[in-house]
Amino acid sequence: MNLPEKKYIASFDVDAQNTFTPVCPDELPVIDGDKIAPELNAQAEFASLRIASRDAHSNCALWISDAEHAPLTTIEGYPDLDLRWPAHAIIGTKGFEFIDGLDPQKYNFQVFKGIEPDKHPYGACYHDLKNTLSTGVIEYLKCHNITTVICGGLATDYCVKNTVLQLRQVGFEVILNKAACRGIAEETIAQAMEEMDQAGVHFIENAAELQA
Repeated sequence: MNLPEKKYIASFDVDAQNTFTPVCPDELPVIDGDKIAPELNAQAEFASLRIASRDAHSNCALWISDAEHAPLTTIEGYPDLDLRWPAHAIIGTKGFEFIDGLDPQKYNFQVFKGIEPDKHPYGACYHDLKNTLSTGVIEYLKCHNITTVICGGLATDYCVKNTVLQLRQVGFEVILNKAACRGIAEETIAQAMEEMDQAGVHFIENAAELQA
């Protein structure tokens, strides 16, 4: 792949947390979600900056499902909530932490999202669902003259897709490393890949393709 100079490239690890892996089976486990660290580390070698996002939720969040409100049922009355989800990525728990193989000290910039109990964003670039309240990551990338972002993380069909599309909408070239992602379901993964393709995202099978 024909890449720009390294100084113009960032690597973005989207929500690579235990909460989205079999390590936390009662949260939102994605099959093999705990296997992507080697590819995330490999793609970072091609970048001058390394970014991470993390879901950082409260155990008092209004979207947490319970006996009376099943997961994936809709929520009314809150503009930045759409669906109920099982409790996950609660700050201070194992689910909040990075998957094994990722070093928190290696990141130049981290986004904590979903901190407020009445917000549950998916993309890492905005705190709200309308993409108006910036997390600061877009500004950070632009201040460092980044033009190209290599992305991976969890899950392909939700937070990765939304983050990638947000980056494309503000003009970044985006490369999605398929080997550095895992998704929830074949149908929604295929739909997400189509949406990203239509948005002009570039795809690679693994980080080794970045050397070509």
